[in-house]
Amino acid sequence: MSTSSEYLETLLTSAKPFIRNELSSINTNLPSLITILHSRGASECWHKHGTFLEHLVDIFRILHLWKSPYPVSLCGLFHSAYSNSYVNLAIFDPSTSREIVREHVGVEAERLIHLFCVVPRQTLIHDDLLFHYTDKELCDDLEKSELSLKDAKEKGIFNGDERWRKKLQGLVPVDGVKVKHIRTGEDVNVSRRVVAVFVMMTMADFSDQLFGFQDMLFENFDGRLEFKGNNFGAVWPGNGKPGLWLNSISRMGAVYNLILREEEIFLEEKKRVGVGEGEGRVNVVDCERDEDIELVLPPVFDKCSKVLDAGDQIVARDLYWEALSCEEGMEKIEELLVKSIEKNPFVGEPHVVLSQVYLTKGRFEEGERESERGLTLLLEWGCHWDKRVSWEGWISWTRVLLMKAKEKSWPNNSWGILNLGLVK
Repeated sequence: MSTSSEYLETLLTSAKPFIRNELSSINTNLPSLITILHSRGASECWHKHGTFLEHLVDIFRILHLWKSPYPVSLCGLFHSAYSNSYVNLAIFDPSTSREIVREHVGVEAERLIHLFCVVPRQTLIHDDLLFHYTDKELCDDLEKSELSLKDAKEKGIFNGDERWRKKLQGLVPVDGVKVKHIRTGEDVNVSRRVVAVFVMMTMADFSDQLFGFQDMLFENFDGRLEFKGNNFGAVWPGNGKPGLWLNSISRMGAVYNLILREEEIFLEEKKRVGVGEGEGRVNVVDCERDEDIELVLPPVFDKCSKVLDAGDQIVARDLYWEALSCEEGMEKIEELLVKSIEKNPFVGEPHVVLSQVYLTKGRFEEGERESERGLTLLLEWGCHWDKRVSWEGWISWTRVLLMKAKEKSWPNNSWGILNLGLVK
């Protein structure tokens, strides 16, 4: 088995508890937590492209598949349960129910949930972080930070005067930031590692809920998702087009990666300097800085190392959409999809559709390559880009394509297509 096939099998194994609704295999308490959310009315609340309960479970799934610590994933499961700066969905009253939530999810997760629900997230993530960087700066700083981290770990070189470090430290100091409580106006301290966690959670949150409807609402025609427009007359759910949110998520991923690398450099220097004197030196975990919270790197955008150009994102989306409605035959559809993937190689659905094109034309090796790549990306994301079909639906269909590609067979009539469905 090839390395890519082994990796895909690992991803699929991690995803199967969600696909098969065997959530107790992840944690025995998980089904009861979802039942609690259901009993509080989460399944009755509208949320973007479905219900609030569906969204909460989706965020847990994404964070879990990204290998987040369990308390962070639980924060995703309950992330707006007290309401937050974006939505009015208080299925738990923060003034009376914190102890109840704490009993269900534990102290660590409840603290993150409450904090997530009281910080001004638009200000914290966008105004104070994301909008301070151009795409070019992020790309340059990712390149420089990789070298800085390598120097720190391999050579013990720590240069705090590097431009990328000074800028990041100015935006998110080593001891964190102070923000205003969205309801009381009081100062709230947020450690740098928790800022990073909230950036990653926002990546998951936006990835799950955004599609073309939000582009119409905010007139996001340049693809940068900077919330400048105000088309409150946009009709839900719109035309179903994939949304132009990928540039924004890639920028969030880049900022997250910079914070993670700065934290790694900080901890490496701390480890080498140590605490105490002589042979008695020890390294102490600073809980005030939340150093006990593990920061993991989401697998999307080549492990948050790439920024997708906003213009390329638009061109790729439009080529994909044109391919799906194309009536000029398979050659033209193939051409459109190949160009779409060249502009945006970071989402799975164009690969999946291209795989079907290749299978229809009897090009089974190419069909296998594209279905394997598409399935890998869908599993890495833990959510879907083209939201007209569920994530589980895309996974199931792509597994059929991959199976048929390996068998080197494909139906040659319409009834044969309808008869597809079994994954061995």
